[in-house]
Amino acid sequence: MGEMTRFQLGVIGALFLSVASSVSIVICNKALMSNLGFPFATTLTSWHLLVTYCTLHCAHRFNLFESKPIDMKTVMLFGILNGVSIGLLNLSLGFNSIGFYQMTKLAIIPFTVLLETFFLKKQFSQKIKFALFVLVVGVGIASVTDLQLNLVGTIISMLAIATTCVGQILTNTIQKRLNVSSTQLLYQSAPFQAAILFVSGPLVDQFLTHKNVFAFKYSSIVLGFIILSCVISVSVNFSTFMVIGKTSPVTYQVLGHLKTCLVLGFGYTLLHDPFTSRNVSGILVAIFGMGLYSYFCTQENKKKQSIDLSLPPLQVKEKDNTPLLPMQDKENIEPKKSTKDSLV
Repeated sequence: MGEMTRFQLGVIGALFLSVASSVSIVICNKALMSNLGFPFATTLTSWHLLVTYCTLHCAHRFNLFESKPIDMKTVMLFGILNGVSIGLLNLSLGFNSIGFYQMTKLAIIPFTVLLETFFLKKQFSQKIKFALFVLVVGVGIASVTDLQLNLVGTIISMLAIATTCVGQILTNTIQKRLNVSSTQLLYQSAPFQAAILFVSGPLVDQFLTHKNVFAFKYSSIVLGFIILSCVISVSVNFSTFMVIGKTSPVTYQVLGHLKTCLVLGFGYTLLHDPFTSRNVSGILVAIFGMGLYSYFCTQENKKKQSIDLSLPPLQVKEKDNTPLLPMQDKENIEPKKSTKDSLV
């Protein structure tokens, strides 16, 4: 019971840290880009990942966490995939209208559900699907405005959705299958994510903004906001991996839409952004959907726990240890040939 309580507190802490840090960094970056004229989002993200890696490296040197070696091919492909997904999302915003970009983000939830259903054989009840539908409709009402379609933008958006969903599913799968913590996985993969964005970031930003990040005049206030953004990003990246690892990619996306609602609210309150009755009604519908999702998940977890308690201990143990991805039989028979864990 004590272990379950610690797990629940860990999940609550991860959710709170994710919401607080994400809303904070959105407000910081909005001030940096809108008010101070620094539009280089992809390059800024590469700096975020670099600072995150340096912070974790210092924490590792001070023995604040133990690094666990993971197969280099697995980590490299995972890091590159996440870096590419970030670049594609930014490109999607550049090639599409804001309304279509918001639709792209909304499509991540149903696409994740489809991927987990078909490839991981995960089952979602009708109640959960209904709650997710209400949530998506609410966020759509609150945030989606114009919808302008074009072929190139649509293709980029589809690639962005696919890479984002696969990356988030792998974040959960790698942590559970290879028994690594969110900190260990982020520490191993952050250099590769940063590297891919370091190379592509300036090019993507110049294509989208027609400005050169290296020719930008960095005032002291701009540098101050960049440093603040990088500091907050450590919590954002850490909490993202933690939330996905402790819950699921779908729950993380639900949390992401809660952040969207909070950002809209804070934007109206702090930055005096325009706010209409449509925004208010959409946010209320979205919050209702989140409440339904949370309630149905809680009820299903209680039902699952009662079933587990009624099973013999051996069956419960075997059920809890079922991997998210099917493992080859020979892996359960043959001794490991390497000390490093691998998904590849």
